Amino acid sequence: MACLSPLQLQKFQEDGFLVLEGFLSVDECEAMKQRIGEIVAEMDVPPHCRIEFSTQHEEQLQAQGSTNYFLSSGDKIRFFFEKGVLDNKGNFLVPPEKSVNKIGHALHAHDPVFRSVTHSPKVQALARSLGLQMPVVVQSMYIFKQPHFGGEGGVSRRMIRAPAGSWPATSFIGAEPDWDSSLFVPTPVQKGALVLIHGEVVHKSEQNLSDHSRQAYTFHLMEATGTVWSPENWLQPTAELPFPALYT
Repeated sequence: MACLSPLQLQKFQEDGFLVLEGFLSVDECEAMKQRIGEIVAEMDVPPHCRIEFSTQHEEQLQAQGSTNYFLSSGDKIRFFFEKGVLDNKGNFLVPPEKSVNKIGHALHAHDPVFRSVTHSPKVQALARSLGLQMPVVVQSMYIFKQPHFGGEGGVSRRMIRAPAGSWPATSFIGAEPDWDSSLFVPTPVQKGALVLIHGEVVHKSEQNLSDHSRQAYTFHLMEATGTVWSPENWLQPTAELPFPALYT
């Protein structure tokens, strides 16, 4: 089981993040890598739906934030590509298997390998030790972090859906400030580690300057007890796929 010790829980509450080395076994990691390789090999995305994923404000609004392929991906498995890997007609400039930035946003619901990881007893035990009573899985992504590409996240701005018929189809509340880089804490991890991050913690991932992808599986949990999912959020549950409960 993966219940947090009192000291681990205190550290998470103080720092907003916690690294749990060895959370996943080598076999579990290899099973996910093998399965994602199969999913990429079977990838069939029409050129007009191929989107270069970006974390830059204007590019987010004009690219993935305003396409139906992105906005309707919350209950599907879809592919988003690195910058510079497509020509102006959507054709690949690199081998397709080297082009993918991330795959989302519902691996946890549609693929048995990723579903078994997300809903594993140790993830459920971890959530219970954090005090989550009725958590639901909001979204999941497999991130490739190809060499020479980077991105970052933050809580000072939030992407929301614009009113129907508006362009761009999304907008932002708030703005990204100039963060003091010296305040970020580097957190190297080994294969199989779990990085537990509180939803209000600002975090980022620098450019990958190695010659290997930094692959990671991520999923987001929300406490369903006493909470309401904002109708403004870009990702919305659907009748076909309500946010699945973590506990079974």
